[in-house]
Amino acid sequence: MNWRVALTRPIEDARRSGALLQVRGFEPIFAPVMAIGATGAEPPDEQFDAVLATSANAFALLSARARLALSGLKLYVAGERTAAAARVAGFVAADEAAPDAAALARSLVSRLARASRLLYLTARDRKSDLESALLAAGHRVVAMEVYVAQARPDWSAAEAEALLTCGAALHYSRRSAELTLVLAERAGLGELWRATLHGCISKDAAEPLRSIGARRIVVAAGAQESLLIDALISAARIS
Repeated sequence: MNWRVALTRPIEDARRSGALLQVRGFEPIFAPVMAIGATGAEPPDEQFDAVLATSANAFALLSARARLALSGLKLYVAGERTAAAARVAGFVAADEAAPDAAALARSLVSRLARASRLLYLTARDRKSDLESALLAAGHRVVAMEVYVAQARPDWSAAEAEALLTCGAALHYSRRSAELTLVLAERAGLGELWRATLHGCISKDAAEPLRSIGARRIVVAAGAQESLLIDALISAARIS
């Protein structure tokens, strides 16, 4: 097994993931498919009962003015990294972080008063599952698009060359997996990508890879990065 692992998530996230991989004996190779940027969005001028977030970027890229405006509201988040970023930004979650967006939706539907007004700090490109579940339960959800994950048009020649040396790749979302397929084809790495060992954070993230006939895919037992790396290690031992 080649212990070089491709990380295609945005570079700041990839560096954190790379540090975790190094501790577990892997060498990370960075080839982002997206770049994260702030939109400069500000909260709408209305009253909300709570704030929701499912990504650390929602707080890392939140303006100082928005932080001040929202600081007194109850906060509910998914993911430990999201909770940690909220604390750095001066927020305190009302409860322990839910493991993922689906669990957060279930928790909020079961506990919030009907017709609660919720402000969702999120990305411009996102899955609608959380919003849909809350709207179906009778709540009002306003999305504040704090950041945008802009797709890169290509990998650089150096990035593409480095990917040739990787024996595995990790995928943290369906969108990033989809974008890796596009960039791999543009770089002439399509066949290599189908043969690479792919570790995916969820079945949804794995689906684009299955659709192109990728032959070696493992899915984490839960939506935590530690479980994703565990899945990769188990697969690497078998390879």
